[in-house]
Amino acid sequence: MQPRGGRWNKSARVVDFRSYRSRVGCKRSGGAAKQQIADWLEKLGMFEYAQRFAENGIGFAALRHLTDQDLKDIGVLLGHRRIMLAAIQELGSPAVAQRVTAELKPQDAAERRQVTGMFSDLVGSTALSARMDPEDLREIISAYQKCVADIVQRFGGFIAKYMGDGVLVYFGYPQAHEDDAERAVRAGLELVAGVGALKIRAPLQTRIGIATGLVVVGDLIGSGASQEHAIIGETPHLATRLQGVAEPNSVVIAESTRKLLGNLFEFEEFGPKELKGISGAVGAWAALRPASVESRFEALHVNGLTELVGRDEELELLLRRWSKAKSGEGQVVLLSGEAGIGKSRLTAALLESIANEPHTRLRYFCSPQHTDSAFYPIIGQMERAARFAHDDALETKLGKLDTVLAQTSTSLEDTALFADMLSLPKDGRYAALDIPSEQHRQRTFEALRSQVEALSRSSPVLMIVEDAHWTDPTSQEAFSGVVDRLRTYRVLLIVTFRPEFETHWIGRPYVTALTLNRLAQREIETVIDHIVGNQIILGERAAGHH
Repeated sequence: MQPRGGRWNKSARVVDFRSYRSRVGCKRSGGAAKQQIADWLEKLGMFEYAQRFAENGIGFAALRHLTDQDLKDIGVLLGHRRIMLAAIQELGSPAVAQRVTAELKPQDAAERRQVTGMFSDLVGSTALSARMDPEDLREIISAYQKCVADIVQRFGGFIAKYMGDGVLVYFGYPQAHEDDAERAVRAGLELVAGVGALKIRAPLQTRIGIATGLVVVGDLIGSGASQEHAIIGETPHLATRLQGVAEPNSVVIAESTRKLLGNLFEFEEFGPKELKGISGAVGAWAALRPASVESRFEALHVNGLTELVGRDEELELLLRRWSKAKSGEGQVVLLSGEAGIGKSRLTAALLESIANEPHTRLRYFCSPQHTDSAFYPIIGQMERAARFAHDDALETKLGKLDTVLAQTSTSLEDTALFADMLSLPKDGRYAALDIPSEQHRQRTFEALRSQVEALSRSSPVLMIVEDAHWTDPTSQEAFSGVVDRLRTYRVLLIVTFRPEFETHWIGRPYVTALTLNRLAQREIETVIDHIVGNQIILGERAAGHH
């Protein structure tokens, strides 16, 4: 969050929107978060559980993830659990969640913060209104708005205002995430696909504009049901104008958003655009699709990695575990630490250190948007290994899959299982597997373990599971199966995660827990010196090109 106060352009445009002032997951003071959950419990007549929720760190962001067993574990009575779970289920409705959290949220003063604004507009709505009955048109608009609401909610955005056939959305307000710009673009791309797939009376298209920047969230205006907040800043206006230059079924982003995305997506540069009401030409790009990147961390550091500082001992430990793994003693390193502390940088340093050694790399990237998508990181790794392209035909993908699996002499049954996991119709190439779903799942786990074992016979294998705190349950079970077996494989498995993630692998003789602590002040100053020096060099290079 940006510091309060500061200057802003008096001519900046103002966009008002109805604010429900939800505090779900906001980075507020601990006291405010505890008070909010206590107020919710009091409304249910169960204030006596407030202390237990506080002691277990349960805030509004965690409510929708609670199960009956969770509530039972902290001592909630059966009848009360049923009432709570019903109330939590109601919070799944955006309207109910916004209404409830608005009632619990205290008044706040104006604050500065960075947001990514998205404006989505339905293409051709004027023509539709001219030829359709108003009730039919209302049905279409409602379906469109519901599609937007569902996708935006899934990516953690906030619908600021419905404006006829347009929708103004914020990522980063009221709930901030470290990847709000990425969430906005992913939501935009899914929205284009989702609106086009709606099964209604007329085919629909949408245009989307996205921009990122500082805004000032103003004081409350009005009272009761008419209460609104003022958003002061050019960001929402820029997003709206970029939408106006987008082609149907496309997502256009501002330079301010593009800088935050590295190589996570494939882009098409539009060049400078003169936009009505915006001073000066604005750089614009069309976001085409997510890129097939091997490393999310490296994709976000397109200008190169900073020098590794203060992690010599940790790197030496990883290299020792790698030596053991190469000798046939499989190893697991559980690498934990808070966000941004250097987990990915440390694994990148290991990769640099062994780059010239013969080995196989298997890299799995978990995503906060796919915590419920079965096999998500495993599917991503296999698609990259097979070099799938977005426009590959089915026959081409099956051929590429056959090629990559032939390197480990994978059986036809296992290949069929992998094709199922990748959602590839077998097209008569493999026999259909007519087995119960649970048996199908267990055989898939076994096929994955066999694949790792076969690879380790050819060369040592370095497996890296990044951001395991976002692993879907199915993938977590699959990785657990590998951990159970790899003691005799030539494999080093490194799992990175944040402290809140719990593993059940600690205590085994071949599992090492490694926690990254914050750097000392002197080391922090060294990192800053490197970053500033690199920026000066890049600036000089850019000036030389001009």
